[in-house]
Amino acid sequence: MAGKREKPEDIVLKLRQVEVLQGQGRSTAEAVRQIGVTVQSYYRWRKEYGGMSRDQLKRLKELETENTRLRRAVSDLTLDKMILTEAAQGNF
Repeated sequence: MAGKREKPEDIVLKLRQVEVLQGQGRSTAEAVRQIGVTVQSYYRWRKEYGGMSRDQLKRLKELETENTRLRRAVSDLTLDKMILTEAAQGNF
């Protein structure tokens, strides 16, 4: 059964909720169970998003989007260069 995908903003909020519950004296397993995720998901999220604020998360997503766009542009330009090089050598 496939679970639902949490948005990164929701993940950061849930990580904060676990921190608050642990501050109230609950164990990690109890706190994670109360927010409705598995312990494995919690540790995976903490590894990826731990210590981030919402602003930092937003900036990270913007940079990932820009990186994807730039990679696509570089690959298009590289392909164009290869085609022009072949045409200039007369290997067509």
